[in-house]
Amino acid sequence: MPSYSDFRSSLRIKQMLALSPDGRQVAYADDSNGQFNLTVRPVDPSGQARRLTRFRDNTVRAAAWHPRWRAMVFLADREGDEHTQIYLIPAGGGDPEPLTDNPAAEFMLPQGSPFTSDGRMMAYVGNDRTFADQDVIVRDLATDRIRRVDTGGGQAEAGFWSPDGRRLSFTRIYHGYDRIVHVAHADGSPSIRLTFDEVPCDHQLGPWLPDGSGFLVRTDCGREFTGLAVMDAVTGELRWLETPPWDVEYACLSADGRVLTWIVNDNGFSRLFARDLVSGKDIPVPALPAGKVWEMKVAPDGGKVAMVLSTATRPWNVAVADLRTVSFTWLTGAAAASADPAALVEPELVSYPGASGHEIPALVYRPRRAGGPVGVVISVHGGPKWQERPIYNYEGFYQYLLAKGIAVVAPNIRGSSGYGKTYQLQINRNWGNCDLEDMAATVRYLKTQSWVDPGRLGLIGRSYGAFVVLTCLARLPEVGWAAAVEFFGPANLVTAAQAVPPAYRATSNEVLGDPDTERDSLLARSPITYAENIKAPLFVVQGARDRRVPRGESDQLVQRLRALGAEVRYDVYPDEGHGFTKSANEMRAYSDAAEFLVKRLV
Repeated sequence: MPSYSDFRSSLRIKQMLALSPDGRQVAYADDSNGQFNLTVRPVDPSGQARRLTRFRDNTVRAAAWHPRWRAMVFLADREGDEHTQIYLIPAGGGDPEPLTDNPAAEFMLPQGSPFTSDGRMMAYVGNDRTFADQDVIVRDLATDRIRRVDTGGGQAEAGFWSPDGRRLSFTRIYHGYDRIVHVAHADGSPSIRLTFDEVPCDHQLGPWLPDGSGFLVRTDCGREFTGLAVMDAVTGELRWLETPPWDVEYACLSADGRVLTWIVNDNGFSRLFARDLVSGKDIPVPALPAGKVWEMKVAPDGGKVAMVLSTATRPWNVAVADLRTVSFTWLTGAAAASADPAALVEPELVSYPGASGHEIPALVYRPRRAGGPVGVVISVHGGPKWQERPIYNYEGFYQYLLAKGIAVVAPNIRGSSGYGKTYQLQINRNWGNCDLEDMAATVRYLKTQSWVDPGRLGLIGRSYGAFVVLTCLARLPEVGWAAAVEFFGPANLVTAAQAVPPAYRATSNEVLGDPDTERDSLLARSPITYAENIKAPLFVVQGARDRRVPRGESDQLVQRLRALGAEVRYDVYPDEGHGFTKSANEMRAYSDAAEFLVKRLV
């Protein structure tokens, strides 16, 4: 009989990517030694991978190449605590040198290269001055002098350097949604604010044009979906390049400014596009496998596009699209450990009506062989600003359940991204209301399907998805849930909001609610308020070092349920945070969760 380990990915590859200045090498992180470490390999498919770091407790989370030195910088944290620090390492290997060393603070690299084109200065964001504020910082690499070029307070994300290295784009987050665009000056003169927040808009920064007149930006300003535009670097005016009826997710520009590439999220599936900006003509591109692109980089000459991609039947892998030969090639070979690839299941995209007259999209995975009605696990994504996509979710977890004869239905309830900002923003300060309505609609849909056994319905979710799982157990007990698994979910919205790290407090107040002024509303929407209704067997998994949803959330829930005599299994991982960084821990947690569900749903 198959086990979860047969379906688990043979190699975990983190969703990060960096291209060398000459476009010939790609850097990423994999866990071939059980922990995510920095790895480099040629873009040529015949090349061999080289591991640059050998951490056992630290997780590499992002990386970038220096434009002149044979060196890289990368971000890493310890045991999932997300207090990421910046390190420098020779591109040929060697001992990493810490460039920051404040374990209580968090540092982040920009969305683009952290280095100016001459390699003299490096930009990053850090909350080392005060934990409540993320400063935009520029470091002179010759003298190690630090200049804080913007200390505007709250959350910040650094973007891209201008071609002359004098200006740096960045955003600050307001009202839990607005990313307000600014331009900082390397000499420390006052930053310029380019956008304002009269109407909620999300702005995601892209590279500058070669002449420095403006930069790419992905924004939903004045629109339901995120389009691609050029923002004037002085006035903030937008010149639209692409306005599809779906979100533009990534946009890259070749070093000479000629080749533009972008990804469109078409109903959950990633589509690649390219254009020659000089001629204005679209460039033929290869069709991507039906899945999701997480990260994308274009070579300096615009000839190749590197990406990290996953499908419903293939784990995360590094791949390259060649625009000259119009071909697609996998560079890494992560796959199901020993399961037959031909037996893996692709999902069906469906939709069904919600109580408010809207349609709820969902991915439905049905077992290949079923002699009659089957049990179903409803899987709820995290976020809530997230979207269920056709990827190898939970490292083969879905495929294992399918092999055991259990179906998986993964809805994109209100609050999900990918369906316009109106759909997404309905969840703000509304946790436990519109999402609960949509989960009830999901159950109603399943009960109309002849292939579903309504007496064998289960749940699984992580983070916000785990909150939804607990909400369903506590406030839809009439469903008669057969079993549920939740990973690090908030059970008490008051204590969860109070525990949010200072730099993210303002955003949390807008998305979740203010625990000081909205305590009664938060408690009324908290699963723990209705704990006595939870009758289904429950499996709770928690990382002891979780900063986003601290262990106290799970502790209070489990203590309350056990006092009520409920069946609860509780596993705490002392060396993990909000998710799993160590391969052995993730293997054990997902395997145990799978068996917990299989025992009760088959």
